Amino acid sequence: MKITFLGATKSVTGSMHIIESNGNRILIDCGLFQGRREESNNRNRNFPFDPKTIERVVLSHAHIDHSGNLPNLVKQGYENSIYSTFATRDLCLVMLKDTAHIQKKDAEYLNKKEERKGLPPIKPLYDVEDVNQTLSLFRGIGYQKGFYVASDIKLTFFDAGHILGSALSIFDIKENGRNLRLAYIVDLGRKNLPILKDPEMVKGIQFMIIESTYGNRVHENLSETEIRLAQVVNETIERGGKIIIPAFSLGRTQEVVYCLHKLQNQGKIPHLKIFVDSPLSVNVTEIFELHPDCFDKETNQMIAQNDNPFGTRDVTYIKDVEESKKLSQINQPCIIISASGMCETGRILHHLKNNIGDSKNTIMVVGFMAKDTLGRRIVERQKKVKIFGEEQRLKARVEVFDAFSAHADRNELLEYVDNTKDSLQGVFVVHGEEKQSQALAEGIKGLGIQNVLIPDFGEEVTI
Repeated sequence: MKITFLGATKSVTGSMHIIESNGNRILIDCGLFQGRREESNNRNRNFPFDPKTIERVVLSHAHIDHSGNLPNLVKQGYENSIYSTFATRDLCLVMLKDTAHIQKKDAEYLNKKEERKGLPPIKPLYDVEDVNQTLSLFRGIGYQKGFYVASDIKLTFFDAGHILGSALSIFDIKENGRNLRLAYIVDLGRKNLPILKDPEMVKGIQFMIIESTYGNRVHENLSETEIRLAQVVNETIERGGKIIIPAFSLGRTQEVVYCLHKLQNQGKIPHLKIFVDSPLSVNVTEIFELHPDCFDKETNQMIAQNDNPFGTRDVTYIKDVEESKKLSQINQPCIIISASGMCETGRILHHLKNNIGDSKNTIMVVGFMAKDTLGRRIVERQKKVKIFGEEQRLKARVEVFDAFSAHADRNELLEYVDNTKDSLQGVFVVHGEEKQSQALAEGIKGLGIQNVLIPDFGEEVTI
């Protein structure tokens, strides 16, 4: 068996890996790379392999850094099945179409500037027609339902507890008279987070590909985070400011709305208007409500008591672009949650442009911001940042809440590895910036597992 690491190596975006066994080539994830515009464009447009040579695609979850380049894969010749959970399939229905729409709109906006400079137009990676063709290839598989994606490769999904429909992909492979169990633990969720069930523990793993987003960091306790969240909201209201929250439409938006709803019910923050300004977030929230089987006990109890945390009287979901524009005219405290989560595309850019220069306002960061993204520059509190190519002064307060992360932290990752070490023969550390990957690798070695590799981009490993 051979594994080729082609994305999210010593970085956190663009997840993509190939496993080969008995002549079969299976692609795990096909995500968009995010970073510097030129590098991202080159990485996303040009696959380091011929898409026509891939027999199957296995998708761990619907986040765009894992699923977002599937339509380009299909556009370039892939025409076989794409395996995912049912919830992931449903989410990709809206998320991939939204990504195509954003690419189109961003290209139109940027091409006005390119035309004035006499430069050739920018073309989107793919369009809605490519997305529709991709969606026709999806095949849903339930959790813990073993399924042969090739004659000698059985795939089983277990709940990753990361986002709705996220899966730990377990490959049981028969090759040359031996049995191998390879686990793709990317991305791993956390215990005791709101809405979703906890990650499932899988035993008998021999080789593991594991994420390291927070390989050297430990999240603060969620209950403490709720106290600080209430404090930040109340202080911003006292200043007469707005709270701008860049949030992934899938997972993070629903978690933040859930927590704000909880704080309002407890009387810890006032009932102020919350705007979820993202057509995708609206659609994703509707899909959440179709999959209560993925919810934890507390969330299902709330819904059974007609207390829907996604649809309170204080939350307004906005799809229409004209309604979105009207938010800039609001002159009283409110909360605006908008995508994208790393502040690279979408309506959040307009809200940041309108509010980043006012010291009364707060930018609340509730998720990981990758290197070279606008979100990272805001987290670093750089005095000046560029939005739509124009320099803006960062005067708004910046508050970072790591506890909302749906990624396991260092202790949780090491705990997962430790619980499998009796059978574990090797670990490959991916999906983390290099320092985070190195720290996690050292921690894994400290558990007594010496065969630990942090692969480079394009590196091939034979097992």
